[in-house]
Amino acid sequence: MKAQEKAKAIKLVVFDVDGVMTDGRLFFTNDGNELKAFNVKDGLGIKMLHQSSIQTAIITGRTSALVEHRAKNLGITHLYQGREDKLVALNELLSNIGLRLDETAYMGDDLPDLSAIQNVGLGVTVADALPLIKKHAHWITQKGGGDGAVRELCEFILEQQGKLEAIQANYLSTAPTQGNPA
Repeated sequence: MKAQEKAKAIKLVVFDVDGVMTDGRLFFTNDGNELKAFNVKDGLGIKMLHQSSIQTAIITGRTSALVEHRAKNLGITHLYQGREDKLVALNELLSNIGLRLDETAYMGDDLPDLSAIQNVGLGVTVADALPLIKKHAHWITQKGGGDGAVRELCEFILEQQGKLEAIQANYLSTAPTQGNPA
């Protein structure tokens, strides 16, 4: 089955963080505080999923207050941190919310993500992922991690479900124009 068909059944999108929501680089201050850069366009994509009643989650191997803050800011209520076995965490999540693997998209970029990518309905990776991950993904974004890849996936799913155009229309100006400015 093609990725376009798989996307139509998606009710939950799960994201890894480092290398997916970020470019994978870790920055530390002299005090040992961690810094991460998130793409604001990705954030709007996640909010667009929520507007369309598609749930979202984060499953990450690292533990970070920054990720907790970002998840809260975006309205992502399902957050699993410090989880190296992503498929085990994913199955726990699905059991808790009553969804199936085939109703789930998972986006990851490295070896700890591979089992989740292989077992969900729509396994997705980013353009700059490892070749092995790309080999097993159902769909590969054109953009790299932290560079709009999350937004690309969000819009792909919404487009396949026939919801993207209506969401975008909400942002179009409906005010009448005042003559021809040219």
